[in-house]
Amino acid sequence: MGNAKVMVVIPTYNEADNLPAMVGELLALGMPGLEILIVDDNSPDGTGQMADELVVRYPQEIHVLHRPDKLGLGTAYVTGFGYALERGADFVVQMDADFSHSPRYIPEFLQAIDGYDVVVGSRYVSGGRLDERWGWSRYLLSWWANSVYTRLILGIKVKDATAGFKCWKRATLEGIGLDRVRSNGYVFQIEMAYLTEKLGYNVLELPIYFEDRRIGRSKMNMPIKLEAALRTWQIRYRHRTASRRLESEARA
Repeated sequence: MGNAKVMVVIPTYNEADNLPAMVGELLALGMPGLEILIVDDNSPDGTGQMADELVVRYPQEIHVLHRPDKLGLGTAYVTGFGYALERGADFVVQMDADFSHSPRYIPEFLQAIDGYDVVVGSRYVSGGRLDERWGWSRYLLSWWANSVYTRLILGIKVKDATAGFKCWKRATLEGIGLDRVRSNGYVFQIEMAYLTEKLGYNVLELPIYFEDRRIGRSKMNMPIKLEAALRTWQIRYRHRTASRRLESEARA
């Protein structure tokens, strides 16, 4: 990747127990040009203060944005992506702080992105795996939501529509236009997948092992899942009148 600048964007809410170890593993990759941006939503467990301490230890590698409240995953990523682009990132990686996404895949993503516009760490392509602690009902619900429901409603090809581990080229994020994105919560991942395909960008899904969080409790619950299912329809109709225009822009 030469002298490319890579910014890893990590939204956090109550991740004080995971953040130092995650930052340590990212820095241990030894990748020149890799920087980390932590976007914290005023975590009551002190994650923001922990992030500030990491900035003091690694002032060249770590950045932190403090937001006043829990404003949603989608807006955290949009804010983080904008920050990364403003600071000249050539590639932007998005990932969770809880080790569901292993840093070891990042060099592979960066190698594979040549010829593509975004690389997606996928649970549902050949070779992708889920944590063995997932029960069959949980697995089947997730697989159906990603590989059947979302693809059917939105007409997209990606098999892991809610994937949160991705590597973006700068030009892809600029072309999508972050001002187009309206989703605040977890459905942000689906909206980005939809816009990416509608704009004609080339997507590569690489298999990953998706591990359950090591420490703490998952923020995903049934109300959030139901909201995402309903808002998938909203994405379809929100962008329906714009889809042809978006495709024309992609070809221009």
